[in-house]
Amino acid sequence: MLHRFSALWAKMEMALAAVLAAGVTLMILYNVTTRSMGNAIYWVDETAIYIMVWMAFLAASAAVQKRDSIAVTLVSDALSGRRAQALRLGVDLVILGFAVAMAWLVWIWFDLPNLAEAGFERRAFQRLTFNFIYSEPTLTLGWPKWVVWLIMPIFAFGLLLHSLSNTLLSIRALRRPLPEEAAR
Repeated sequence: MLHRFSALWAKMEMALAAVLAAGVTLMILYNVTTRSMGNAIYWVDETAIYIMVWMAFLAASAAVQKRDSIAVTLVSDALSGRRAQALRLGVDLVILGFAVAMAWLVWIWFDLPNLAEAGFERRAFQRLTFNFIYSEPTLTLGWPKWVVWLIMPIFAFGLLLHSLSNTLLSIRALRRPLPEEAAR
């Protein structure tokens, strides 16, 4: 069940990343066109950057689900059987540990319990925590930066989901008999 939800979430991440890739392309083309006419629109650059950041984080999370990330496979290619499965589990555990740490740091950074305690009032939250996440605007767009940074909890959730699913699959594979063991 968890693996199916992870696969569905990864499909949604990749679909949104594809839409965002098209958006980045359109924004850059629009920017090139307006600059060539001598009428540059500066907020387009910032928007394209934020779209690209969202796209990269979504695609990175989906890559973890597919186990399709860049890797040095010198050791894993030399191993076979249980050792290869144990190494895969070790890698999955490291990624899961990173995902847990990322989720924890995002939880601390966004600090929703203290924001709620402050009545969702930005200035009261700042006085209480000295955390200014909810007050910084973007440079040219003037949006609150926390809106742009929402990709971090989304990424942390996806990474945690995919790494947990992969770890459980690796544990299950390690507990199953290998084909040569079953033939005995």
